[in-house]
Amino acid sequence: MTQTPLDASLASPVRAASARRSLVDRALGVVTEVRPGEGLTALLLALALFLLLMSYYIIKPVREALILQHPAGAEYKSWLGAAIALLLLLVVPAYGALSDRLPRNRLVLSVTLFFALHLVLFYVASGVPGLADSLALSLVFFVWVGIFNVMLVAQLWAFANDIYDRERGERLFVVVGLGASIGAIAGAGVKAVLSSWFNVFEMLIVSAVALVGVAVISELVHRRESRLSSQAAAGALAGADAAPAAVSPSIPPKGSRKGAFRLVLREKYLSLIAAFSLVYTFVNTNGEYMLSKLIKASATEAAQVAGAGNDQLRGLIDAQYNSFFGWTNGISFFLQFFVVSRLVQRAGISRAFFILPVIALIDGLAVSMVPVMAVLFVGKIAENSTDYSLNNTLRQMLWLPTTREMKYKAKQAVDTFFVRMGDVASGAWVFVAASMLGLGVRTFAITNTLLVVIWLWLAVAIVRSQPASSAPADGA
Repeated sequence: MTQTPLDASLASPVRAASARRSLVDRALGVVTEVRPGEGLTALLLALALFLLLMSYYIIKPVREALILQHPAGAEYKSWLGAAIALLLLLVVPAYGALSDRLPRNRLVLSVTLFFALHLVLFYVASGVPGLADSLALSLVFFVWVGIFNVMLVAQLWAFANDIYDRERGERLFVVVGLGASIGAIAGAGVKAVLSSWFNVFEMLIVSAVALVGVAVISELVHRRESRLSSQAAAGALAGADAAPAAVSPSIPPKGSRKGAFRLVLREKYLSLIAAFSLVYTFVNTNGEYMLSKLIKASATEAAQVAGAGNDQLRGLIDAQYNSFFGWTNGISFFLQFFVVSRLVQRAGISRAFFILPVIALIDGLAVSMVPVMAVLFVGKIAENSTDYSLNNTLRQMLWLPTTREMKYKAKQAVDTFFVRMGDVASGAWVFVAASMLGLGVRTFAITNTLLVVIWLWLAVAIVRSQPASSAPADGA
């Protein structure tokens, strides 16, 4: 198979803190190739992503339990994607304007702490009599979590893309992504351990503390990499041979200050990533809707048999989702630790990029033929665990050859608005197919099968249009 730009590894100088590999470097070498001085930054970025995903998975079951306690909870989940997308039309440009004015460390620090404060406010609101069971709080919290999840994850990966050039990113993103896999597992585990001491809403404070940790670690990484950049610059002035990597002529120069959406629409490569993100989210959200319907039906039947009320129903739903997330995150960790780096090295990035859509295609075909809980449960675990490990790492690598402006602004637009537009498309389809026409799970499985064909076509286009060279990662 002819090597594509997506498989190419560009030679670039590595700023080593030491001529010899440290203990951290050697330990992380079990996962991927780690050169002298690279291990500590990769470990810190992984730790930040660990805390961020742990924070999210602490509150994700809370979100599910709050929204699904209401009769039309599964439908609300799909429809609220439109509300999230509309809000992102305002939030993304505001974030882009902020990124033009703040250095990367202050941007990451301020936005992360901003969301941590919101968690404290939700905890306070939950203490208002009657508000915890209200539809209003359930809807607002669901929308907020939808924005929190995509914005902070996109921002942290943009920060990692800014730290690394393409050659190092293609090696070390496997380590960084490992933090996400472990964090997702830890979130479910922390919630399970602390649930005997803290109620559902008190867990929001635990999540907020984790976000403060993310902010602190990002500042440490910025200072370390800025110091190493200064040392490398001083070495270059003293005669060190450090030729900068060339920038693709299709990538606009840093400092153009274009709007986030304008950047996406003007660049073919970014437009393809945006379309890809929309379609694959459409598929995933359809799958989440199917899972919600079947879990809700199972929990409702069990609650009716036991004569239970809303509190017990929330508990049953929460338990089933914890089981689902536990299996998904456990398999995701295994794949990230033992499989992703080796698969990318042997199969190449371009081939590995097609593994998830093939799994989604098989899942769609299976559920369309046998639309039962057992088949869907296993299929969604396979999809999500591959998505959270292999596919997530590969999607972040797509941004390595882009400019800083694209990493913070265009990536935020793609990973938030266009991802949520996939949710909107799914919500519209839920309204038409389920609410208006009364169609069931089989219809959504068939829809997913057809959408995966489009997903595969977009993946081919992205592989072929990947810029051949890497934008430099500066340390400002």
